[in-house]
Amino acid sequence: MEKTVSIFCKNNNKSIDVPMGSNLKQAYSLLGLKGELPPVSCKVNNKVEGMHYRLYNPKQLEFLDISSPSGMRTYIRTLFFVLCKAVNDLYPEGSVTIYIPVSNGYYCDLHIGTPITTDVVDAIRQRMNDIIAQALPIHRHEIPTTQAIDIFRKNGALSKVKLLETLGHLYTLCYDIDGYVDYFYGSLLTNTSMLTLFGLEPYYDGILLRIPSKTNPHELGPLIRQDKMFEIFKEHHRWQHIIGISTVGQFNNAVDKGYSQTIVHVTEALQEKKIAEIAKEISMRSSDDGSRVRLVLIAGPSSSGKTTTCKRLSIQLLANGIRPVPISLDDYFVDRENTPRDHTGDYDFESLYALNLPLLNLQLTQLLNGEEVELPRYDFTTGKSVMSGKRLKLQSNDVIVMEGIHALNPELTAQVPEQQKYRVYASALTTILLDTHNYIPTTDNRLLRRIIRDAKYRNQSAQETIRRWPSVRRGEEKWIFPFQENADAMFNSAMLYELAVIKTQAEPLLEQVPENSDEYSEAYRLRKFLKHFKPMPSASLPQTSLLREFLGGSSFVY
Repeated sequence: MEKTVSIFCKNNNKSIDVPMGSNLKQAYSLLGLKGELPPVSCKVNNKVEGMHYRLYNPKQLEFLDISSPSGMRTYIRTLFFVLCKAVNDLYPEGSVTIYIPVSNGYYCDLHIGTPITTDVVDAIRQRMNDIIAQALPIHRHEIPTTQAIDIFRKNGALSKVKLLETLGHLYTLCYDIDGYVDYFYGSLLTNTSMLTLFGLEPYYDGILLRIPSKTNPHELGPLIRQDKMFEIFKEHHRWQHIIGISTVGQFNNAVDKGYSQTIVHVTEALQEKKIAEIAKEISMRSSDDGSRVRLVLIAGPSSSGKTTTCKRLSIQLLANGIRPVPISLDDYFVDRENTPRDHTGDYDFESLYALNLPLLNLQLTQLLNGEEVELPRYDFTTGKSVMSGKRLKLQSNDVIVMEGIHALNPELTAQVPEQQKYRVYASALTTILLDTHNYIPTTDNRLLRRIIRDAKYRNQSAQETIRRWPSVRRGEEKWIFPFQENADAMFNSAMLYELAVIKTQAEPLLEQVPENSDEYSEAYRLRKFLKHFKPMPSASLPQTSLLREFLGGSSFVY
């Protein structure tokens, strides 16, 4: 008699028995599920697995399609795999580095011994389409790590060799398409034919791999130029090449050799140099009375380090003979009963219109005209805006400094002349790679920062922070990211070493997320990701480090 195992499916709230050893693809078929989009991965006891996964014990399943963040990651990883195989097929001695998420796609650097022309890109795109049309199975293998290292060393994939050598794992999961072997962090699709949509085109000196839209997976995301964002990524990659550390394997090696403190010193110095350059530019633009900067606006998404950036920039402004005058946007909230509501009926404090824009613009105009104003104060207990009794009048060398999520939105300061404004966009743009085919999402960096900060300063669990994160991300997509290219300067608050330091505080918090919660899959994914890093103690960080905004121990008062 055939042995079976019992599974419960959250998609239809049904339990069935399936033959022992069935994979998730077979289980999906036996369940008779019919979704608008096919499954690409599955939560198995709240751990995301690829559809290769086989069932030998009773499990709870929740199938995911490309419309879910986990499903989209699975789809994109598989696109990376097919791109790398296509380049290998056409240019066996060539290589691909998947560098930067930009313009609703991923910028990839090719080293193929020839310029990246339209004909080259067309040939790679055609080869990718051929691989997809052939419906090639994607095999998943768990092999001894020593064997995986030998394979990658033979293929010239030295970034993977360095990574695997520093992890200390006995076994490693690898994937292959028609004999082409690669390592990817996370699950992949089971067949190339499941890739139904992608784009590939020249982008600067490399290529842009375009992906399906998050809001409509049936079409590509719009091609939006992000030239300033792209340049700040490239700048940091240039710094990393100078230091000699661009991948986690190289970083772990440096830590093992005792270079942790040097990495911290150099990273902090580069960041301070960038802040000083921004302050110098503001100073130079303040020398001409006709176009002098009187208002500095600092924006960025959640946990991007806006507050510390503001404080450190203020110090550098003082060093340039400019007195920064901080004004808090939080004091310009409208009375709570006038706050906009979101689609669930809750107060939408992320909305631009949660701020009293007429009052803000009136007072900014008065201040810039040399008048004295009484600043408001928002009472968060009563939800009322009251006058603070604090009066302000600008002196000749004063510059107003404001930071907040809406600071780059033109509507926020619509009545202030453009030539009097200087906008800074701060974000944690993670530039170190796991290896040349595995980039690190910048959102993971920010989420880990927020988990630590919320636990330390807001008495909020990692589970609650993870639960709220999708709502935070939706607000960023609506209110922040569309305006980032308005910035006069971009500042990357991510540091080369930070995930190794974050690891020591984040892991205990993530381990507290219960396995039976919806948030467990994300907590487990982050824990698994952090295992790639050698830990570094936070004690070695200077008290002015931006990272201390989240870890604690800062010399700044928040």
